[in-house]
Amino acid sequence: MRMASPSGFALLQKKAPLVGAFFMGVIWHLPAQAFCPLPDKPQQVAVRQVIDGDTLRLVDGRSVRLIGINAPEIGRKGRSNEPFAEAAKQRLQALVKASDGRVGLVPGIESKDKYGRTLAHIYASNGDNLEAQLLGEGLGYRVAVAPNVRLSACQQLAEQAARKAGAGLWRRSPVLRAGEVRQSGFAVVAGRIEAVQRNRGGVWLNLDKAVVLQVPARLQHNFPASFFDNLKGRQVEARGWVLDRSRKGGLKPGQLRWVLPLTDPSMLEHVSG
Repeated sequence: MRMASPSGFALLQKKAPLVGAFFMGVIWHLPAQAFCPLPDKPQQVAVRQVIDGDTLRLVDGRSVRLIGINAPEIGRKGRSNEPFAEAAKQRLQALVKASDGRVGLVPGIESKDKYGRTLAHIYASNGDNLEAQLLGEGLGYRVAVAPNVRLSACQQLAEQAARKAGAGLWRRSPVLRAGEVRQSGFAVVAGRIEAVQRNRGGVWLNLDKAVVLQVPARLQHNFPASFFDNLKGRQVEARGWVLDRSRKGGLKPGQLRWVLPLTDPSMLEHVSG
């Protein structure tokens, strides 16, 4: 995978403890403006509550899902917290508090998700992009869901810096081999492209004969024509929300059980070596 050069960030980095006793040691704290500069005149809003590491509730009643980051899930309905879920939530709380409870909001091109939440980038009073801040501290995974991909490149740099530093959830690699996938939900999966197939449903990439990566037909226009050239045989890393075809009898003979739809070209990266 292409990784950011550490020299470009060397002068920007300083050690700082994560707010709260989430884990021992220190993480790399990276100024978020180094990754995602503040746009002109974001909407100023007041935050009532931090729901988790990627969701806020505003005083005006809106729920806001931060664009470009997927934080570890807080356990609900008897489930345990995912690693660093509480750390991400408390860090976001601390960042909002440091901004006096008021943040700048920049809505996405697609302004609502299927749950009715506002999709937006969030900025602190000092101009820091909070998604990049959390990604740079290893407290979430970068995601890109078209058409809300304007900050994808700078958010990718933030995550790469955390990954190189072994910060947060990158301290112990969360990347799964394709054959290790055992459940649906968000995952970062690595493997070799065994085959590339096209049909009316889109483009299908067979990963280690264990997971199929799908570029849905409705999203193919977001992928360059050359994107699929020479993919067969390449080692790649893909990320997204894994689906289980076997649920409700949806698995047909000859199909792989696990499907990972790709929502943007940056959700698939070549792995060097």
